[in-house]
Amino acid sequence: MTRFRRIVLAGGTGFLGRAILPRLMELADEVVTLTRGPASVDGRERRVTWDARTAGPWVTEIDGADAIINLVGRTVDCRKTPANRKVILDSRIDSVRALAAAVQKSNQPPRVWVQASTAHIHGDTNDEILGDDAPIGTGFAPQVGLAWEAAINHADLPHTRRVLLRTTFVLGRRGGPLIKLKRLAKLGLGGTVGNGRQWISWIHEEDFAAIVTRALTDDSMHGHYLVTAPEPVTNATFMRDLRRAVHRPWSPPTPAPLVHLGAWLMNTDPELALLGRRCVPTRLLGEGFHFDHPTLPEALKSLLT
Repeated sequence: MTRFRRIVLAGGTGFLGRAILPRLMELADEVVTLTRGPASVDGRERRVTWDARTAGPWVTEIDGADAIINLVGRTVDCRKTPANRKVILDSRIDSVRALAAAVQKSNQPPRVWVQASTAHIHGDTNDEILGDDAPIGTGFAPQVGLAWEAAINHADLPHTRRVLLRTTFVLGRRGGPLIKLKRLAKLGLGGTVGNGRQWISWIHEEDFAAIVTRALTDDSMHGHYLVTAPEPVTNATFMRDLRRAVHRPWSPPTPAPLVHLGAWLMNTDPELALLGRRCVPTRLLGEGFHFDHPTLPEALKSLLT
């Protein structure tokens, strides 16, 4: 396997960054995590402070690095007020532009850049099966996805291979939305949400990390990929399997009006629960990627037991 001297991980202190860090440590002599927090050193991981918007001392880490992974983006688990919408969009675009400017000034630019994107770029599509060639949707989430990807696609990076990961709902042991859903299910609040027919495209954190690893090491990978398990499920099925995993055989359904009320109380967006998309990773499957956790019951069992 390709050995890296230095990988720069932007936004690496969040859930996804911590999920992929062990894999990066296997690949690289050093991982430099760009963070808004304080600088520190922990073994072969160095944390370097940046603001994710402007140039600073951190730019020296880009010159000579073998790879960049950018996971920066303000969470969408919030009310979509005008102010929050601006932060969601700006946080994604600004970080890409700052990193691109640093790459352009490098004497030894990274040979690969793995960039986070979102499967929400396809919008809410009911029962339509979405592969990597599916059209872009409409609404705020697709608008964010388009702008996010345009920021890197339009950057002048002639020596850097670019891989964009349109990632779905990542299930993890120590972070991400599964923690909240598990807690609700254990409290008896894990019933079907809304009509239950909205699709949930999901992926186990270990498969997500494996796809990032492949994107770094496989020179044939380029462009955008749907990062999702091959078997999406409806909300009704997801909640049923989650209840089984936490040994709660039944919970009352949550009708849409109660979802809106709960979202308001929890300061989040009801569309995250009421809308969905049915994504299938056609490019990854076509290129022979093997999923260790392709089915939801097995994935939940591995994460919750």
